[in-house]
Amino acid sequence: MISDETLLRAALKIQRREVNEYHVYIRLAKLCKDPRNAEILRTAGEAERRHAAFWKGKTGIEVQPGRIHVFITLLLARLLGLTFTLKQMEKNEGTASKIYMEFIEYFPEVKSISMEEAAHEKALLDMLDEEMLQYIGSIVLGLNDALVELTGALAGFTLALGSTAVISLAGLVTGISAAFSMAASDYLSSKAENNPRAVKSALYTGGAYIITVLFLILPFLLLSSKFAALGITMAAAVFIIFIFNYYLATAKDLNFKRRFMEMTLISLGVAGLSFAIGWALKIVLGVDV
Repeated sequence: MISDETLLRAALKIQRREVNEYHVYIRLAKLCKDPRNAEILRTAGEAERRHAAFWKGKTGIEVQPGRIHVFITLLLARLLGLTFTLKQMEKNEGTASKIYMEFIEYFPEVKSISMEEAAHEKALLDMLDEEMLQYIGSIVLGLNDALVELTGALAGFTLALGSTAVISLAGLVTGISAAFSMAASDYLSSKAENNPRAVKSALYTGGAYIITVLFLILPFLLLSSKFAALGITMAAAVFIIFIFNYYLATAKDLNFKRRFMEMTLISLGVAGLSFAIGWALKIVLGVDV
């Protein structure tokens, strides 16, 4: 049994992690439709159960799973997929195989556990081939085009047009038409490359575009002040860019900060330019709708 208080707390922390991951992996295996992936998750879960038992032998304490932690992790997996969830777990909690190496001087036997952790961590991350990540290029195309084009269009409409109702109508017509156009272009492009997934690729592109359009138009549907609505729309655009790029950077191991800054600057830059063009055209043409 561990008598040193500091070492005991550190061991209990690892034991609790192993118990939580056992419950997460076993429950994810039940949700997983791919038999191969489900088996890898079950194998990883059983390994975590053995590791938790090892630490129980050292601490002499029975550790219960964190029900809230397990629930949130499973919810994330349902909403955002296995790839994002497992990589986020590793990012938040650290790589288990490296953490174990810190205990070798106290418990030499953890070296074999560390090697087993490294093996199943690699197996877990290598197994993943989720549909949404297969079509990430189509999603980026739809999302990015909607953000750039519609933030610019709404900024221009805000200066050129009078009420939020008219701006909403113009924005919806522009956004929905553009979504169908983008989906059609994606389909034709994929078809020309003999891509058997041309239809799904087009649906992901159009779907990402439509969802983004609805989020950006919503403030104009709810508010009477067009400038307040535009401000909220710009904030919503930055929020969408942040969430999407965080997901993409985590799932695909990309540079989050660079991608977020680049996409934000392009979207807001186009919006600012369109705002100025709308203001200039309103003055030159004398239009007041």
